Formats: sequence, structure tokens, C-alpha cells
Amino acid sequence: MPLPLLWMGSAVIGAVLLADEREKRQQLERDRLLGKAPKYPVANRAMVAAPSQWQKGLKQVAPIPGSIVCCYVFGVIEHTGIWLGDDCLVELHGSGLVRAVSVKRFLAGRTGSQIYLACNHLHQPLIADAVLTRAEQAIYQYREYDLFDNNCHRFVWSCISQRGEEVVKGFNELNQKLAEHFNQGIYWDEMIMSKLNE
Repeated sequence: MPLPLLWMGSAVIGAVLLADEREKRQQLERDRLLGKAPKYPVANRAMVAAPSQWQKGLKQVAPIPGSIVCCYVFGVIEHTGIWLGDDCLVELHGSGLVRAVSVKRFLAGRTGSQIYLACNHLHQPLIADAVLTRAEQAIYQYREYDLFDNNCHRFVWSCISQRGEEVVKGFNELNQKLAEHFNQGIYWDEMIMSKLNE
């Protein structure tokens, strides 16, 4: 009998926490609309607004060639790439191949149906100089893929910074590097998908 009560208690606590996170994100979006949202990282957190599968219906942003994109992998970790345009982006696949893929292929085998863009506090995608050229030049190259030391986040950072020797191990570290590079807090906004799915 105590086990079902524990499950119910956990569900209630989870629902309360989720509602609290939704309210915080909605307030942040209202602040962005009013021009009051922080431009720079808050409390040493580079990622001001994380990508969220639970925050549907917020402002969506159109990708621009060179945009930094991400999606969830089984709701646990993030996968990143660079937007090329025309329903195409560049990613480092787990096989080690850098490849150009469609949105559908980027999301295949991963959870959710949403892609997020790294944006500033004004919902503008963050684009680094020459990132598009570097990403296009990397297509069909092989890298010694390693989940921790040579992954999609390191690939994206190498396209942005051209300093491939820097090991960017995870999504949070990538956000820290992006915040430093752009001198901006990082807001992950939903990408407009409707036109791509037609």
C-alpha cells in the first residue's frame, strides 16, 4: 500500500515543479517581449533559457543559415548541429561522419519533434562569422567520434571558433563557450517547423 502512495506523491511533486518551471519561463518570455530580459548570463549561468520539451507555445524563431541548432536525444541529452538552410543542417553523426541531413533525418531516432535555435534575448539567432563556410567544408569528413571528448558539441564549437583542439565535452560547456564568444546569455528558442513539414 505505501508504494502507490509514494508514486502519487512523486507525481504531485513533479507536477508542482513543472508548473513552477512553466511560470518562470513564461515570465522570462514576457520580460523578453518587454525588453527587460537579461542580455548577459545570469548568476554565471550561460544558458538563460534552456531548450524545453514542456514549454510549447512560446515564440518560435525562423532559422538563418549558420544558426546553431539542437534537439533532444531520448529526453536526456542534447544533439547539436549547424543550420544550412532549405531544410538542411550539418551534424556530426555517431559514426564519425560529418553529414548534411534534413530536419526529419536530424530528428530520426531521437525524442520529440522539435528543434531549438541558440538565440539572444531578442529572439535573434546567434550566428558566428564564417560558421557556415566551416560547416559546409566539414561535410563528408570523418572524425574519431567519442561520446565524451569528440562529439557533436565539439564539432559545433569547432565550426564557430575554428579552434577544434578545444575539447567541449557537453551541452552546458558548449553554452558557456557560446556565451563567451557572443558576449550574450544563451536562449534556446523553438524553431519554426510548420513550413518545413509541408
